[in-house]
Amino acid sequence: MYGAGRMGLKEQKGSKEDGKKKYIWAVAAVAGILAVAGGCAGFKMASDRKEAAVEAARLERNRENLAREEQEEHDQVLGHSVASGLHVFETIGRRPSSVEVAEENPDDFVTVESCLVDNETSNITLKFSAEGIPESDDKYYYLFTLRAFYDSIPDDISPAMKKRKSENVEFQFSRHFGSVSGILYKYVVAVKVDGKYVPVSKACYVTNPGEIASYHSNGDTPSSKKGLLVAPDKIQSQEIDDLGVKHAAYNILMSRILGEAEDDAYEPVKYTYNGKDYYFNGQVMAEYDMVFRTLTDKGIEITAIILNDVSASYPEMIHPLARSGIGTAPYYAFNVSDMEGMDYLSAIISFLAERYSGRANGRGVVANWIIGNEINARIEWNYMRYVGLETYVREYVKAFRVCYGCIKSINSASRVYISLDQQWNRYKGGYGNYNAKDILDEFNRQIREEGNIDWGLAIHPYNVPLDSPYIWKESEYVKDSADTPVVTMANIDVVTDYLKQEEFLTADGEVRSVTLSELGYTSDQGEDLQAAAIVYAYKAAEDNPYIDSVLFSRQTDAEEEMEDGLALGINRLDGTHKYVYEVYKYMDTEEEEKYTDFAKEIIGIKDWF
Repeated sequence: MYGAGRMGLKEQKGSKEDGKKKYIWAVAAVAGILAVAGGCAGFKMASDRKEAAVEAARLERNRENLAREEQEEHDQVLGHSVASGLHVFETIGRRPSSVEVAEENPDDFVTVESCLVDNETSNITLKFSAEGIPESDDKYYYLFTLRAFYDSIPDDISPAMKKRKSENVEFQFSRHFGSVSGILYKYVVAVKVDGKYVPVSKACYVTNPGEIASYHSNGDTPSSKKGLLVAPDKIQSQEIDDLGVKHAAYNILMSRILGEAEDDAYEPVKYTYNGKDYYFNGQVMAEYDMVFRTLTDKGIEITAIILNDVSASYPEMIHPLARSGIGTAPYYAFNVSDMEGMDYLSAIISFLAERYSGRANGRGVVANWIIGNEINARIEWNYMRYVGLETYVREYVKAFRVCYGCIKSINSASRVYISLDQQWNRYKGGYGNYNAKDILDEFNRQIREEGNIDWGLAIHPYNVPLDSPYIWKESEYVKDSADTPVVTMANIDVVTDYLKQEEFLTADGEVRSVTLSELGYTSDQGEDLQAAAIVYAYKAAEDNPYIDSVLFSRQTDAEEEMEDGLALGINRLDGTHKYVYEVYKYMDTEEEEKYTDFAKEIIGIKDWF
């Protein structure tokens, strides 16, 4: 390019010099003709010669100017060509290098920056980055949209989109997948290697499903943390008002929702979800409507606990790894391992969330949803045959993601919790239950890996042993450190301190919501001891800024619990009040000292925390 440019310029200069010589000869010839003619006066001849000379000078100046402009233009073009060439070399130098995708952990190649839904555009935007360009069969990244039960990319599923490879890539697509919401899908980025799709990212979910919610409030914030597991037969009595309950817990059992009404007067409740009709027990739903409406009207914040017991007509609700143990436990692992189980769970949760969001429907508002009960207690309360910790937690996380997406996409203000018991770090291996701390660690790791969401912790810090009200007595099982075997109200700060670690914070950098959703003390060793224990527990919860509520179990003694020495109610079986009734009533009021100071002497302290 450079040689050709110089040759063209030389040829142009030669041509212009020839023109200049021809021009001078022409001027001389004109002057000669004028002299020979001699027919004109001397003055006119002089004048013409002068004008000719002036014109010749003007033409010469124009020629020189044109030559100068052409040279400048050529130099400019040549400069641009050189600069362009240098830019190409610089661009090549900056181009990300091609990197071979490692056979081990290939899904670590790409880092998902965000996966967010926009309600205005109704689109989901997935942004990710990588250090370098992965080597593959072609120049594209491929996006796969998968239901939660898939652990890998199935051979019969095609990619939804493709984009040219770069260090920073963005996929944008509709949040609607036919009749199914994109909130319930997980997304995987892949490349094609030897004709097969290889994931180069972890699966990720939409992390802001509340963006598309129709409801954004649970009503007024309660004035205190005092709560209670309320008795169904006392919901409409004046006792709850008299006690000043601010938070109430209520169980929702799958078998009851899916069962048949005992009274023919109640028609099944029809609910259409993803183009399919589901039918729920009208009589049971009428009960829940009454309970939640009444509590909402009383200004009480409601926590609903979703429990997966066995329904003979709906075996798909039980996880396949739990079916061999049916009949051995009250509650079982949720099934999100196949399409049928996932569809039923998402339909039920969406139905409940829609039914109990917003006061306008007259059925009440559920603010908090707890998914399962004491998940670490595999044998008793979340039965699944023994598997490794990662697998056990992964199956729960799938169900939690489904429930979270359904609930938050309907009411963004709702809170969704994992449930754990007090066995923090007590188990030393074997094939029994898991430690609550281990479940919490693995749950948080998997949630963060697939997109951090605002989950909360519902923990049950019962005393050890369960039938002892002496929280304040020293125990080898209760320590003020993260390796404590058991968490009680004597060391509940261990839990909230643990959640203050950076890796446990929400996406906004906040400590997660903690609720003490089940906690009780027996009166078998004395009603004054029971009352002192409840005061101690409430004062500890009140003193901890990260605890949102404490729900004492229970309003009335349960006969089956009393057989184990656990008379936990603030009322006796016959409905009469125990000593703790008045204590509970006033312990969050201006008159609290009058009703709670007695406990200091029993505990052996002068001041509270």
